[in-house]
Amino acid sequence: MTVHGTVLTLQGGGYTAQVGQVGATLLSLTYRGHHLVDPVAPDRLDDAWRGRTLVPWPNRVVSGRYEVAGGTYELPVNEHETGAALHGLGAFQRWDLLEHTGTMAAWALDLPPSYGYPFQVRCSTTYTLGEEGLSVRIEGTNLGDVAAPFGASVHPYLTCDGRPVDECHVSLPAGAVLLTDDRSSPTTLVPVADAELDLSRRTSLAGLEVDHAFTDLPASWAVELTHPETPGVRMDSDAPWVQLYTGDRIGRVAAAVEPMTCPPDAFNRDPEGVLLPPAQTRTLSLRISTLPPWGEQLTGSGTPQDG
Repeated sequence: MTVHGTVLTLQGGGYTAQVGQVGATLLSLTYRGHHLVDPVAPDRLDDAWRGRTLVPWPNRVVSGRYEVAGGTYELPVNEHETGAALHGLGAFQRWDLLEHTGTMAAWALDLPPSYGYPFQVRCSTTYTLGEEGLSVRIEGTNLGDVAAPFGASVHPYLTCDGRPVDECHVSLPAGAVLLTDDRSSPTTLVPVADAELDLSRRTSLAGLEVDHAFTDLPASWAVELTHPETPGVRMDSDAPWVQLYTGDRIGRVAAAVEPMTCPPDAFNRDPEGVLLPPAQTRTLSLRISTLPPWGEQLTGSGTPQDG
């Protein structure tokens, strides 16, 4: 057993994935030997949340404080430079294995009530490999008798087979972006053009620093990270939000793409919208697949532009 707990290998459709028990984490994903996510070292505790399941909230709860149903709660602050509670409670827990085949692994975690989160939610993460890539499904079911604030995400760092982010291009069909202050706390939602972050056409990431949540997305959308010479990677999802981070604190070796069921600081910004009624389930679905180098694509997400 490693720092990631039990590690399982899935294979199918030319893809190979490794998933770990701790955090129900996607440790690696390749297509015919080409890396599609930045791999996590098998014997080292990663400090960048690579591939981890983020429940019962993604991103930040500002100051670790929120109110719901007349109660005020304080979560453990685990990002002291911003004073926030970051990325939920499940990322470093040992999840239970529900089912495992050669192409699928399903994990579950029962979150017990705690002082900062006095709710009962059963979470599951299922990875399935096939010809169309790696499908990921995250669910949260409220087992309690009161509504529970709940959001979900996953934190893979996409890569064009290890090429630096500055050699890559990205496309992301969002219409609005959430601005942040100097402590990474969300402030104002603005059109992407106003923030000079319109990434709807394939855009060079050379020198472009992004760490923002985007919304106003199509009902079904895709983010593509591409390179002129090396296989690229595509993420499809129907989530209403997605965080794009160009990995500046890890040397810009990969770009995190995090579909989210809710915005950053949703426990405060959208307390009613984030509530999950008793016996109800909230689901996040996505798929990661390979792309040919954009120099070889007959059609693509748009004409390359300088950025």
